[in-house]
Amino acid sequence: MATITSGVVFTTPPTLPRGRHVLSRDEVTAAQRERMLIAATELLAGEGYRGFGVREICARAAVSRAAFYECFADKDACVYAAYDRFIAVFLAHLAESGADGEDWPGCVRGFVASYLGTLQRDLVAARAFQVEMDALGRAARERRRAALTELAGFVRTLRSERFPGTAGSVPFSAYLGAIHALRQSASDALDAAPEPDLTSLVDELSTWLCRMVEA
Repeated sequence: MATITSGVVFTTPPTLPRGRHVLSRDEVTAAQRERMLIAATELLAGEGYRGFGVREICARAAVSRAAFYECFADKDACVYAAYDRFIAVFLAHLAESGADGEDWPGCVRGFVASYLGTLQRDLVAARAFQVEMDALGRAARERRRAALTELAGFVRTLRSERFPGTAGSVPFSAYLGAIHALRQSASDALDAAPEPDLTSLVDELSTWLCRMVEA
């Protein structure tokens, strides 16, 4: 089974020492929690939501069931926590690089490149949360809608701050539609091939996504 790329969304903790050690209980719990988030992500990407449970998460993370239930109420809570981390990292990366570009089309291209580039850096996490996450049902869809609405708001605010004369009467739904289209294009590419080159989509997607939010 494929593994996440450490340092993008999650960071693989060092192996905990056996026997007596100087690590605090909080440090041990934090390392175990990170391993469980990683395990849930890898299992979701590789097996699909119905293909694993708490037992598989614990086995892959090398933690006890007691340690699992100290951190999470159930499998869904663990997967949702991993998804929330994925979205937080996504927003942080976009905030850092999404403002690139001397004009609005250049800014859109910078945003699209950052979005797809973040996915490309960890295809396992991307596949887990762009493709397989919806199988969790209504609660997962609600989280997805909230995340996409936040991304659309980020783009609209970016435009109004950097290029106030270009905003015109573009409705928020146009930005939201563009974000949905970008996400679906990336999700389809991830679902169609095990090792897609998402960055090859930047030029084409940037062109028509920019037109979707023209004044």
